[in-house]
Amino acid sequence: MNHKLTIIVGLGNPGPNYSLSRHNMGFGTIEYLSEKYGIKTGRIAFKGRYGRGEIEGKPVVLLKPSTYMNNSGESVRAVLKWYSATPDQLIVLYDDMDLEPGMVRIRPKGSAGAHNGMKSVIYHLQTDEFTRIRIGIGRPEERIPVIDYVLQRIPDHVMPDLKAGMETAGEAVACILKSDVAAAMNLYNSKKKE
Repeated sequence: MNHKLTIIVGLGNPGPNYSLSRHNMGFGTIEYLSEKYGIKTGRIAFKGRYGRGEIEGKPVVLLKPSTYMNNSGESVRAVLKWYSATPDQLIVLYDDMDLEPGMVRIRPKGSAGAHNGMKSVIYHLQTDEFTRIRIGIGRPEERIPVIDYVLQRIPDHVMPDLKAGMETAGEAVACILKSDVAAAMNLYNSKKKE
């Protein structure tokens, strides 16, 4: 993975209405990486917005699909096809309700769980064997429907934890590129950023 192009995709929904929602943790992490490594993501292709650059000296593509969450796989499939890349060159970033805010989980493969964006990616790639980084958003209180919870604007008091989670996910991406998935799992799967 280290010498080849790595394609880093953050899942989310396009447009200002969604930009500060829990469902956009993937987009937020791409924005963090974009800023930190000076990779502009203004180009339009692959049903998304993307940019090329380097992280830890390794060539990368950062991509935010514009398809809306449920069709994210169309964008992921298009970018892999264009660069003749295989799923082992892919890292997908997305939100997860089963993790508390601020936590991240890195896995080299696995099911989509209940996440529609990941279901779409797995469906379009016809494999679940690609690296993913899940960013914790916690669960809603009983009375709040899940769809409202993930799409509503993040309350100010929760924002610091979610921001820390996106930064940790970004650091995990850099660690994967610098060494490998196992190293990143060891480093980031257990702890919450202080």
